[in-house]
Amino acid sequence: MTTVDSRPTVHLPARDIPVPSSLSPEAQAMLAMPRLEISGYPPLADKDAWRDQIAQRNEALLAMMSGRPPAAGTEVDEIEADGVRVYVITPPGVPDDGRVYLDIHGGALILGGGEVCRAMGTGTAARVGARTWAVDYRMPPDHPYPAPLDDCVTAYRALLRDHAPEQIIVGGASAGGNLAAALLLRARDEGLPLPAAAVLATPEADLTESGDTFQTNLGLDPVLRDSLMPANLLYAAGHDLADPYVSPLFGDFTKGFPPTILTTGTRDLFLSNTVRLHRALRAAGVPAELHVLEAAGHGGFFGMAPEDRDLDREIRRFVTLHWSAAA
Repeated sequence: MTTVDSRPTVHLPARDIPVPSSLSPEAQAMLAMPRLEISGYPPLADKDAWRDQIAQRNEALLAMMSGRPPAAGTEVDEIEADGVRVYVITPPGVPDDGRVYLDIHGGALILGGGEVCRAMGTGTAARVGARTWAVDYRMPPDHPYPAPLDDCVTAYRALLRDHAPEQIIVGGASAGGNLAAALLLRARDEGLPLPAAAVLATPEADLTESGDTFQTNLGLDPVLRDSLMPANLLYAAGHDLADPYVSPLFGDFTKGFPPTILTTGTRDLFLSNTVRLHRALRAAGVPAELHVLEAAGHGGFFGMAPEDRDLDREIRRFVTLHWSAAA
């Protein structure tokens, strides 16, 4: 036992971590794929460098998702919801029953805008089997906090004009999970009615990165290879990283929060974020489910494995249950 920054620290020798044989062949193949080397972040003050890097990474994300075209008959409309761009996505065969899923995309709070938002939202709509509003919120470096959260709250307010709150479910993955949870805290604090439920997939709930797995899963997660602190600081723009609207893990959930499903994996850098948020919700008496995939990194197995489809079924069951209960 040693100490680092006055904290007790356990030293572990270097070791190899095998891919578990208990996984499906598809999941094993995904974990065995060579890891891409990802360059670091630019200096915080260099906005041009941030814009260039964001554009390059968005282009790579869009290319990766181009192999997953939407189902035939999927309709996508682009609207302005009180100044916020929203993609309204309707999968084929979805009844016009008023149910809508408000989807907030991921991307480390800096990526995923424009066509990437549209593509991510299309995947979400197919997963939940409902009309989906995908919010194309503003992002750093030009629009740091609170602009992204303001846009999400604005979209939710717009939905409430034409939909009862029990017809709405709010969800987000990764950075989208941060904004979805922060949106719900702020909506509650501003006196807005809360939706039927929330879906928080591996949420980036703690921008202070204080959780255990920011150390124990560092280098093990096949997706999040390092700390996201530079992006966190760019997003926060000088605001306290522990502010509940910036890091919703530190919010007060005793004042109200909808039933929630949370998902993660044992190799996810954000495992601690998800587990701690689940415990905080449970401590406040909020009905909350936690689903942890064996050996999955951030975002599971990219939809390539049966384990992903099992998790999709759990999410579909959850949203169907809470929409039905609210009917």
